[in-house]
Amino acid sequence: MKSREANLQSACVKYFRYQYPKLAGVFFHVPNGGSRNAIEAKNLKIQGVVPGVADLILLKPSGQYSSLCIEMKAGTGRQSESQKQFQQAAEKAGNKYVIVRTFEEFVDNIHRYLNNCSEYITGDGC
Repeated sequence: MKSREANLQSACVKYFRYQYPKLAGVFFHVPNGGSRNAIEAKNLKIQGVVPGVADLILLKPSGQYSSLCIEMKAGTGRQSESQKQFQQAAEKAGNKYVIVRTFEEFVDNIHRYLNNCSEYITGDGC
């Protein structure tokens, strides 16, 4: 993960843990990325690593969704093909998937998800 994305993600995780301490145990990062040697990469694949898994996952149902998957993208970062495939699979399985580029977007998405709010519709009480 690029430094800017890592900093954004760290700030978001810190906020979440402070605001929602009771949910801290079901909100986590999946360390799928990074450079690894061939042997380690092979072992991780055998152990179940799935390419493209979202950066952060919140295992808490809300409304029609089973969980919230958050992909962090700073600036103009784009999803890889494996991330797009994971998004499709996650959504098909009944999960909410969002791409977050700023701290404010993170806070808004968490708030809306946990309060079962309609997406970005003003006046819905959220």
